[in-house]
Amino acid sequence: MSNIRITKQFSFETGHALYGYDGKCKNVHGHSYILNVTVIGKPIADSKNVKFGMVIDFSDLKKIVKEEIVNVFDHATVFNKNTPHVELAKELKDRDHNVLLVDYQPTSEMMVIDFAAKIKKRLPNTIKLHSLKLQETRSSFAEWFASDNN
Repeated sequence: MSNIRITKQFSFETGHALYGYDGKCKNVHGHSYILNVTVIGKPIADSKNVKFGMVIDFSDLKKIVKEEIVNVFDHATVFNKNTPHVELAKELKDRDHNVLLVDYQPTSEMMVIDFAAKIKKRLPNTIKLHSLKLQETRSSFAEWFASDNN
C-alpha cells in the first residue's frame, strides 16, 4: 500500500512580544495564525476496520491538534519566560488574561518547532508527522519538515 500524506488546517489568534528585538515586534501584538498539519502513513487496509481506507481520521488529527495547540494558544499572549516580560505576564494573569510563558523566543520559527514536538508525541505509531506550516501573516510563514530534522 502506498504512503499518503493528509493535511488538516487550523486557525487561532495569539498575541506575543519579542524581547530584545530591534523592530516593532518588540511590542505586544497579535496574529491570526493558520497552521497546516501534514501527516504521512498507509491507509488502513482492513476492510472490517471502521476507518478502512483512512491514514488517520481527520477528526482524530483534529482532536490532537486542538488539545495540544489550538486550545492552548488561541487568545493567549505568549512570552519568553526568561525575559522581563514576565512582569507584564504576571500583571495580565492577575487580570485574568490567558498568558503562556515558554522557554523560547515566541517567533513563528520557534513555535513551529514546539508544535512539532507536541504533535509527534500524540500520533499513533503507524502515522508520522510529515510537515507543519505556521502562517503568521498573509505573506509570512515558517515551515517544519520531518526530513529536515532526522
